[in-house]
Amino acid sequence: MLGFKSFASAASVLAGIELVNIIRKGQFTPGLRPFQQFAQLAG
Repeated sequence: MLGFKSFASAASVLAGIELVNIIRKGQFTPGLRPFQQFAQLAG
């Protein structure tokens, strides 16, 4: 793998991976849509 050009892009990818794991496990924050939760994780 070549790596990421910036820390921000790496953080976004890792937040997306974590969101997929949260969706798979059913661990949503009540009242938040999946994209809103992703936006909070991505910062």
